[in-house]
Amino acid sequence: MSSNASHNAPPQGVLPRNDYLEYSAPFAALAEASERSAFVTRTYMNLAAAIFSLVALEFALFQIPGVEQLVQLMMGSQASWLVVLGLFMGVSWIANSWALGATDIKMQYAGLGLYVVAQAFILLPLLYLASLHYPDAIFLAAGTTLALFGLLTGVVFFTRHDFSFMRPFLLFGGLAAFGLIVVSLLFSFQLGPIFAYAMVALACCYILYETSNIMHHYRTSQHAAAALALFASVVLLFWYILQIFLSRRD
Repeated sequence: MSSNASHNAPPQGVLPRNDYLEYSAPFAALAEASERSAFVTRTYMNLAAAIFSLVALEFALFQIPGVEQLVQLMMGSQASWLVVLGLFMGVSWIANSWALGATDIKMQYAGLGLYVVAQAFILLPLLYLASLHYPDAIFLAAGTTLALFGLLTGVVFFTRHDFSFMRPFLLFGGLAAFGLIVVSLLFSFQLGPIFAYAMVALACCYILYETSNIMHHYRTSQHAAAALALFASVVLLFWYILQIFLSRRD
């Protein structure tokens, strides 16, 4: 099994573009206080449901007979992991399109559900390796992720600052990170801990950006799309924190 593959993460989900959507619902920042509060509550309830669903799916995948062969198939070579990343990118694009572009709430939830399934599969190899070599790292990474997420969420809700100015930086950072991952797979070199720490910082910026979008730029009918964006950022943060714990163990 390629050691390089275990140090590469799925790319961040597509950044939301709400300016082209034609919804009758108001933006959260302009909505009545009760409507805005209900939107935020639904968003974070959907986020919690997505996280619990991801945990349940991972548990189910670990129960599959021959899960090791599935992991080997996904990560056995640089080429196979590139294929997996390509499929993940395609599914992520579809999921984001459903969640952001549909006026039908059922289609929005379908997009969120599809994205959770995609993340369950892309996380499986890393979680499998962690379960073999350092099981405690999974719980440590999960706790650290939740603590950072809570802190960053508190910063946005307390300051009410609009972090939408970070969008160009996040677009560039996400594309640059994905490019480095592809190059590392093509030329068989490891990106190392510095890259992992940089990706943790990038994921934290994504959380700040997405959380401020919930307060300022999402419409109150887009709670499923908002939850998907936050979920993508949380999983990205968890991935690289887990990588850091595993590298320290090594």
